Amino acid sequence: MAEERRGAWFGFGFCGFGQALGSGRGRQVHSPEPLRAPGAGLDVCRVSASWSYTAFVTRERPPSGAIPTPALGACPAPSPASSPPPAGGGGQVELSGFAVGAVGGCRDAWASEELLVVLRAGPGPGAGTELQAWAPGSALRGEPLWAQTVPEAEREDGPGGDETQAGPLPLLPCARAYVSPRPPFYQPLAPTLRARRLELGAEHALLLDAAGQVFSWGGGRHGQLGHGTLEAEPEPRLLQALQGLTMAEVAAGGWHSVCVSEAGDIYIWGWNESGQLALPTKSVAEDGKTTSEASGLNEDGSEVKRVAGGGDGAPTPFIAVQPFPALLDLPLGSDAVKASCGSRHTAVVTRTGELYTWGWGAHMPQLRSPPAANKEPANRN
Repeated sequence: MAEERRGAWFGFGFCGFGQALGSGRGRQVHSPEPLRAPGAGLDVCRVSASWSYTAFVTRERPPSGAIPTPALGACPAPSPASSPPPAGGGGQVELSGFAVGAVGGCRDAWASEELLVVLRAGPGPGAGTELQAWAPGSALRGEPLWAQTVPEAEREDGPGGDETQAGPLPLLPCARAYVSPRPPFYQPLAPTLRARRLELGAEHALLLDAAGQVFSWGGGRHGQLGHGTLEAEPEPRLLQALQGLTMAEVAAGGWHSVCVSEAGDIYIWGWNESGQLALPTKSVAEDGKTTSEASGLNEDGSEVKRVAGGGDGAPTPFIAVQPFPALLDLPLGSDAVKASCGSRHTAVVTRTGELYTWGWGAHMPQLRSPPAANKEPANRN
């Protein structure tokens, strides 16, 4: 039988610290390049990118003739407490960039500038899975800043045989808590929230539940919560604008949010300062001769501004803040399956494997193919 063809990870964008594994330092990666894992016996199953460094979760390749490893994106799962992972077993976390280091026995990792979080096998037999928080500059040596064992009871399926699969960090395997980059690191969730995925922005959080509903909370001064206001929400609040639509993916940028429905539609909202919503931006509207600026609100609550000084002197509208989810159309009517956000840019993968990116491009390589919709207001359902 022919060997299973494996997928590959690619990196591109600003790489001044060597954030893309194996790319070296002090360079711009102007087009997607395959990531080079450190060693022929390892391959990458998950990537978590921060600004100055990247965490790569790798897994060992089985010897020839062994049972194939999981498909791309499936990292080693922890063994039950009754059968702990062998020493050194499981995956390995490799850091590349401003922060470096490696540690074994890992299931998952989540990188931020404030904190590096890893899920790894506990320190002894029957210890279960341990959540560890490290300073990124620690090189994963010494003792973590904070550690907590994920209780066995929390990692069981929910009531009634609920088989909801929790997503990657920062959502914990128990799906009843998540990790914050700032104290308190362990943040419990209400028992009524059957979380499937959780994403953190700079000041807000998005949660996708088992029924495909989206909740948001945190800071809202840029409309990133999607509730039609700029007010903060201290607790998870259901997005009323998306009720009746089943969502499959959520992603949080610094101050904007994206979700993808099961039908492949993209909904996007929040701050549009750099075109990260693919809506008209000030940089597109003005021609360098702006003499005045006025602002107002659309009927849907979006903050629309107008700049004067164009070729005919007529004011040109642009959207600074979109506080409600807007339906975004990709070129050729493509359906989306995955979405991801940087601080001020957005990336979407379609069912046919195309990648679209848009938003802030000061480190120009990270933006490869902005959608045609980025100069026109997206339709809103």
